[in-house]
Amino acid sequence: MDASTVSRETMHALQMYHDLLLKWNARINLISKSSIEDVWSRHIWDSAQVVDCVAKAKTWVDLGSGGGMPGIVVAIFAKNIDPDRRVILVESDQRKAAFLRTVIRELSLNARVIVERIEDVAPLRADVVSARALADLSVLLSFAQRHLSAQGTALFMKGQSWEKEVSSAQETWSFDLKAHRSKTSPAAAILEIKEIQRV
Repeated sequence: MDASTVSRETMHALQMYHDLLLKWNARINLISKSSIEDVWSRHIWDSAQVVDCVAKAKTWVDLGSGGGMPGIVVAIFAKNIDPDRRVILVESDQRKAAFLRTVIRELSLNARVIVERIEDVAPLRADVVSARALADLSVLLSFAQRHLSAQGTALFMKGQSWEKEVSSAQETWSFDLKAHRSKTSPAAAILEIKEIQRV
């Protein structure tokens, strides 16, 4: 997914998000300084990849949303392609939550922020749970098990050590896995996971 395949309205919203991200990043650490020059590829288009992984999802929960990736990006795309989709962003940091709320308000997104630690949030029964650069896969699986509906899907964006994390997680978890190679970082992957159970 890139600018050539995105509607003008979505592209405009992504640009607004990009601008807010850089504005707020000067005050609070939303993205690393080393990635500021490459926000579109490293963060926005990277996050946009998860949008195509699940066709239908009325409730999408993004864990540890931070600067809004992928949760805000998902909400921006949903505004035009699936306006009934509700995105819930879970972020314990008050300052980052304030940023997320600002983006939601400015872009009129169908999303809300829960300012709590993930493990303290009551089960959300989501159709999709996503996370990017948050925690080890085994930890993410415990979060997903808590917050997914019975038929739900977890989408975890992982770096080059994803295969090692999968092997390690399989020692204590049983799950169905489909790995999608990242289009923005060939060594990375989006892990599409279902049927999560402890073993």
